[in-house]
Amino acid sequence: MQAPNIQNFDVTVRVGCSLVYEVTGEASLLLNLKLRPDRNHAVVSEALALGDNLPAEEFDDSHGNRVVRVKLAPGINCFRHDAIVSVSSQPDNHDIVATVPQAPGDLPASLLRYTLPSRYCDSDKLTDFAWKKFGHIEHGMPRVQAISRWLHENIEYRYMSGRSDISAWDVLQRGYGVCRDFAHLAIALNRTFNLPTRYVTGHLPDIGFPDPDNHMDFHAYAEVYIGGSWFTTDARFHVPRIGRIKVSCGQDAVDGAFSTIYGGATLTYFQVWAYQVTLGSVGIGDPIDLTQRLDNRWTVRT
Repeated sequence: MQAPNIQNFDVTVRVGCSLVYEVTGEASLLLNLKLRPDRNHAVVSEALALGDNLPAEEFDDSHGNRVVRVKLAPGINCFRHDAIVSVSSQPDNHDIVATVPQAPGDLPASLLRYTLPSRYCDSDKLTDFAWKKFGHIEHGMPRVQAISRWLHENIEYRYMSGRSDISAWDVLQRGYGVCRDFAHLAIALNRTFNLPTRYVTGHLPDIGFPDPDNHMDFHAYAEVYIGGSWFTTDARFHVPRIGRIKVSCGQDAVDGAFSTIYGGATLTYFQVWAYQVTLGSVGIGDPIDLTQRLDNRWTVRT
């Protein structure tokens, strides 16, 4: 991964979440909340509070995500992640140029898994559809863009319609879904053409792109590897966005879940925030104050 060019980071964003679990028996938790090092952002400050000093260990998974394993206590367990992050006011992919995709035999061995079917990205079921619909389009970024455009125009976005038991094939059949479903279907279709494509989760503030419903949630999208670089592709919006902050990546949502529960625990409260602030105006742990919010408008303030 290239080091972030912090000289180009002229926007400050606050991101984080608050989670509460009710525990009725022995239980543990994998938390995938800490920000992943990335060339497109620089962390100013970050903190993860793990209940009442719960026993925990941190490790990097096979995709390089920073995961925390926590042993839960009976009763109520509260978690809070908060971070101040610097990002660029330039949109997705502004500083990389697409070149000719590499053939599978020339790809780095570590990327081959991102060309294969996975639990939620069942590309083997979509081969015929993909080649009939997109096979005539130039391989590489033109085809990636065509897939994104088709999904954006033909799959309906329905907030709160997500389910944990449906795959890319299922999404295509029912014709609607949430950002996770758009990502899975885009990944599966791109993989049918042997393009390494990975699932990404993170925060997406509304910088230069207002959300009338004021949704703040984790966001899922995809990255495709072309000619030595990872490019963002997000069929949910199909427009370049500003200020993506990556949390995790992997083959599909199994690797990107913000939490994985083992045992008798239930998520009873869930809040996510991602909004632009003035640098120095807020610190991690401060109350969420949306009166300080600078985004959720068409203009971009730097």
